[in-house]
Amino acid sequence: MRLAELSDSTGVAVATLKYYLREGLLHPGRTVSRTQADYDETHVDRVRLVRALIEVGGMSLAAVKRVLDVLTTPGEQRLEVLEAAQRTLAREGSAPAACGVDGGPPRGRVHEWMDRRGWLVDPADPFIADLERTWSACDDVGIGFDEERLDRYADHMEGVAEVDVRSVPADPQAAVRHVILGTVLVDPVLIALRRLAQQHVSRTLERVDPAGPPSR
Repeated sequence: MRLAELSDSTGVAVATLKYYLREGLLHPGRTVSRTQADYDETHVDRVRLVRALIEVGGMSLAAVKRVLDVLTTPGEQRLEVLEAAQRTLAREGSAPAACGVDGGPPRGRVHEWMDRRGWLVDPADPFIADLERTWSACDDVGIGFDEERLDRYADHMEGVAEVDVRSVPADPQAAVRHVILGTVLVDPVLIALRRLAQQHVSRTLERVDPAGPPSR
């Protein structure tokens, strides 16, 4: 198919497709003349992937490039694949972890909480700093986010994580694609489910009769 047909198939403007080609987000088509190239279903799939990462995942073009790099050059070990995928999804602009007095990452409240909980996590993982920052922000605005509440959230997230990890394919390339896309595209699902569950629980509690079960 020509570029115009690729545009029709994906709903993405020709000018945007040309931009993807220039930026390396879309692999070149098969050259058929000096000014024309032929595209196939692999290009349709790539365009849909890029649009999903941008529109649903909310990723920048720079982040999309990193994702595509990891998708095409995955590691060989299962843990390496998972870690590479998560590093790709680390928040843009996050500073690398600072060094503590012993040369390792500084230990804060999150490290102590993870030790108590027995979580096996890289102590330098950038998401630890993210959690430390957001936990402190909750304290600053008086939400009352204590360790007991964090534990209750973590109990449920371990269940979500088990579903995620057990569904990862054994093949490294399929695994890294599954982890990245599953995280980017399923995160909005989890957020939406949380909002809907909050409505459900709130309305259920409002209907509860103090003297008996919820009214019908």
